[in-house]
Amino acid sequence: MKIALPDHDYKYVTENSQECDSETAFVLTTQNEKYLQNAKDNGAHSIIKVEDIADAFGVNDIKIIGITGTNGKTTTASALYSFLLDLGYKVGMQGTRGLFINDEVIEGKTLTTPSVLNTYKHIYQARDMGCDFFIMEVSSHAIVQKRIEGLNFELKILTNITQDHLDYHKTLEEYIHVKNSFFQDEGKKLINKDEERAKFNFKNTYTYGIENPATYKLMAYSLNEGSSGIIQHFQEIVPFTASLHGFFNLYNLMAAISAAHLLTGKKLEEIADVVDNFAGVSGRMEQVCELPNVIVDFAHTPDGMAQVLNALKEKELIVVFGAGGDRDRSKRPMMGRVASNLAKKIIVTTDNPRFEEPESIVEDILSGIEDKSNVTVELNRKKAIEMALDMQEEDEVVVILGKGDESYQIIYDQKLPFDDREVVRELLNI
Repeated sequence: MKIALPDHDYKYVTENSQECDSETAFVLTTQNEKYLQNAKDNGAHSIIKVEDIADAFGVNDIKIIGITGTNGKTTTASALYSFLLDLGYKVGMQGTRGLFINDEVIEGKTLTTPSVLNTYKHIYQARDMGCDFFIMEVSSHAIVQKRIEGLNFELKILTNITQDHLDYHKTLEEYIHVKNSFFQDEGKKLINKDEERAKFNFKNTYTYGIENPATYKLMAYSLNEGSSGIIQHFQEIVPFTASLHGFFNLYNLMAAISAAHLLTGKKLEEIADVVDNFAGVSGRMEQVCELPNVIVDFAHTPDGMAQVLNALKEKELIVVFGAGGDRDRSKRPMMGRVASNLAKKIIVTTDNPRFEEPESIVEDILSGIEDKSNVTVELNRKKAIEMALDMQEEDEVVVILGKGDESYQIIYDQKLPFDDREVVRELLNI
C-alpha cells in the first residue's frame, strides 16, 4: 500500500519493499526490516524510520487511546467512542470491526491492530476529519511485532488478562508478560483493579473496579433489564443505566466511563447521562430473536465463554460452539469444561477450522467434558444451529458462541459466506 505524502522529496511512502521505486520511500519497521535490501534493490527513493514521518501523518496532533486485554476490547472501545461522540467530540476508532470516524464507517473489518503504516494512515484520516481523539484496540500480536511503534498514547487501558493466543505466545506467562509490557511507561494508564495478573508502572495510573477499592469504584449494580450501577470517584457518586446485559459488561462500561472522565475532564454526571445511548456491539451478547430466545456472541476463549454463560445462568442453556483451527489447542478442553459446567445441552461444531481437521478440534474440546450424556457433535455448523433450535423448549435459551458478527467461515484458505445470525433468521423465517 503506497500512501501519498505531499511536500517531501519523495511522493509516496510504503512498508512493502516490492512497491519501492525512485518516487517511493521505504518506511522501515520492526516487521519489515528483513526486506531492507529488497527495498534498496527495487530503487527505493530513501529509507526512513517510522517515527520520522509521525509529524507528516499528524500522529502527535490527536489524542490516542490504546485498549488491550483478552476480552472486552471491542465493547470498551465502542462504548468510549459512543460516549465521546455524544459529549460533542469528534472521534476516530480503529479495531476488529474496522475504521469508524465521526459515526461513519470508513473501512470494513480488519486486523485488531493493522500494520504501523495503516494505523498512521487511519490517524491521518481522523485528524483530517477534525477528530480530537483516536481510539484503537491493541492486540498482543501488535505489541510483540511493534505495530504501535512511534505512537504516543494519551491513555492506555487494560480490560483483563485471561488465556488466548497461546499458539503464538507459547505460554500463558509469556502472554501475560506481553500484555503487561504495554503498561510499563510513565504515561497515563487506566487499569482493571480486579485483574490480579496486571503488573504496571504505578506512575500516572488510575484504576476502576467492582471487587476492589479503585479510583473509579462501582458501589452497587443491578443486572435487571440491562444493567445499572452507581460509580464513586472520590466525593462524586453518580448513577448510570445501560442496555448492555451481563456482569462482564459492567467492567467494559466502567472502563469507558472512567476513560471518558479522564480524557475530557467533564463532570462524571454528564458522562453518565450519555451511557444509556450506547446500544452495544453487533455480535456481542446480541439477541437475534426473543421468542424463541437466541443469543449470538463472539466469545472464543474459556473466560469469554464463562462470562457470557454466567450472564445467563438463571436460564436453561443450549450452547453451540467450536474452536478455531490452527490456533491455541490448550484452551479447547477448557472451553469444553466451561460449557459442561454451565449449559444444560451442548452441541459441539466447527468454528473456523482453517487447515486443521474439524474432528481433531472436536476431540480436543470433548476431552474437557467428563459427562458427555448431554453432548451432541455436528460438524456442519448450520445443521448444529438447526438442531439446537429444534430441541429448544420454551424456557430455554440457545447461545451460539465463537463467531459473533463474522460473516464468513474459514475452511482451508477459503472464506465462505456464513453468519450465525443470518442462519438463525433463515431457519426461523424471521
